[in-house]
This record gives sequence, structure tokens and C-alpha cells, in this order.
Amino acid sequence: MPRALSARFRRAHRLVVPLAAAPLLLTAASGSLYSLLLERGIDAFWLIKIHTGRFGPINLQPYYSLLLGALTLVVIGSGLAMLLSSARSRA
Repeated sequence: MPRALSARFRRAHRLVVPLAAAPLLLTAASGSLYSLLLERGIDAFWLIKIHTGRFGPINLQPYYSLLLGALTLVVIGSGLAMLLSSARSRA
């Protein structure tokens, strides 16, 4: 595989990962924090709203799970493309 194509995969991956990681980390953190607080007897229902995609006036709940799934697949796909291009260039 040409070196320029491999560089494009790396550049695309570096662009996509931070964009995809932010909502994934927010979902994981809000879900974990909610369960920890619930064990202490604190019902922070606002964390569940964040966890499911409701950010104040912005309501992404109907699309949030689809968005998270698509972002996960994009990151996996770009990582695999980068991995395969580097494996082919070594062979």
C-alpha cells in the first residue's frame, strides 16, 4: 500500500478519535458516576439524562445510541484500516 495512503489513514484516525471519544467517555462516566452515587443514597437523575443524550435544551435521546454505535464503528474501522495498511507495507 502506498505510503501516502497510510498517512491519510493515520491523519483521518487522529481526527476521528477525539470526536468519537468525547461522547463515548461522557456516557461511560455519567453511567458510572450515577451508579456510584445511587449506592450512597444520592439519586442524581440529571446524570441519567446526560447518559442518554439529553443535554439541557439539546435533546439527542432519539439518536444518541445510534450516534454512539456509529462513532464506535468509525473508530474501529479507521483503526483497522490503519493497522492493515501498516501490515501490508511491512510485508
